[in-house]
Amino acid sequence: MDFFEKIASLFTNEKYMQIIWKGFTTTIYISLGAMVLGLVLGTLVALVGLSKKSKIMVIPKAICKVYVTVIRGTPMALQLFIMAYVVFAIRNFPQILTAIIAFGVNSGAYVSENIRAGILSVDIGQTEAGRALGLSNATTMLHIVIPQAIKNVIPAIGNELIALIKETSIVSMIGMFDLTNAAKIIGSGQNMASYLIPMTVVALFYLAIVYLLTLVIKIIEKRLRASDKR
Repeated sequence: MDFFEKIASLFTNEKYMQIIWKGFTTTIYISLGAMVLGLVLGTLVALVGLSKKSKIMVIPKAICKVYVTVIRGTPMALQLFIMAYVVFAIRNFPQILTAIIAFGVNSGAYVSENIRAGILSVDIGQTEAGRALGLSNATTMLHIVIPQAIKNVIPAIGNELIALIKETSIVSMIGMFDLTNAAKIIGSGQNMASYLIPMTVVALFYLAIVYLLTLVIKIIEKRLRASDKR
């Protein structure tokens, strides 16, 4: 019971909660920004990769293939370091923007593979039917294939977004103040056992974020399934 009382006391400690709230807002900003960037970038990369072979698309397709291979084949921590200390090693460049770009670029590579798999899972007959009706390739893809593909990939993309939120806990490696760093600061200067309380509180914050996102994904899936029955 003493353990839970200590957790409750931390929640009621205004000084500590200000530290945690500051880290929480940073985590949310990075996560939301990276989600949007990852979804947009992943969709574009998937569409380029699945585009019809032509001379004009050779270079873009090659770039996208290299991008996905490199990003998926290297650690997120290494990518974050390169973004912070090489690519965006510019004086006064916002760290939070660096983190959003780093995590967004990383997420985009995984999202692109999910979307690509979703598009390929749609029966080829759907595309042929659209073309038979006189629709262009772009119109068929946009109005027939992609809507069906989205329904197939929502669970996979949801898992990627959840993983993204948890991965943001490494931003303290480049000196940023997030939820995990907040717990370290609160527990610093005390014995190792004292770290358990703030780490547990921070874990509850992460759990709440992930649970909320999971709930939103389930609601979207439920509505999409309902639309299929109409």
